[in-house]
Amino acid sequence: MATWDDVRGLALALPETSERLSRENAHWWVKDKSFVWERPLRRTDIEALTALGATAPDGPVLGARVADTGVRQALIASNPDVFFTIPHFDGYPAVLVRLDRIDPTELGELIVEAWLLRAPKRLAQQYLNPSAP
Repeated sequence: MATWDDVRGLALALPETSERLSRENAHWWVKDKSFVWERPLRRTDIEALTALGATAPDGPVLGARVADTGVRQALIASNPDVFFTIPHFDGYPAVLVRLDRIDPTELGELIVEAWLLRAPKRLAQQYLNPSAP
C-alpha cells in the first residue's frame, strides 16, 4: 500500500521536479509540466462511475500522465483493482490510481514513466544515461 509520502518522495527524487498546490491538491511538476497529481473524485465523477455500474473508490486517488489512451486501457485491463478512469479523462492520456492498492515498486515505475513523458528531452536523456556527455 502506497501513501502520499511515497508519491512525494518518489516524485521529488526526480531531477528538476517541484511540488505545487492547485485547487488545494498536490501536483508534481517537471519544469512547467504536471506529471502526477492528487485527484480526489468529485460528486459528478462518483455519479458517472455509478451510472457505468462501477464502484467509486473511497481512498486516495492519484492521477498520472501516460503515453496515450492505449497505455491507459492496458494498465486498467492488467489491474482494474488499482487503475481506473472516469469520463472526465476521455481522450486524455492519464490514468487514475487507487493509491492505497498500488505496490510501491509499481508506483515508482508509474511515476518515473510519467516524469519521462513530461520532462524536456535533454533532461530525460540525462536521467536515462547519466554517464553520457
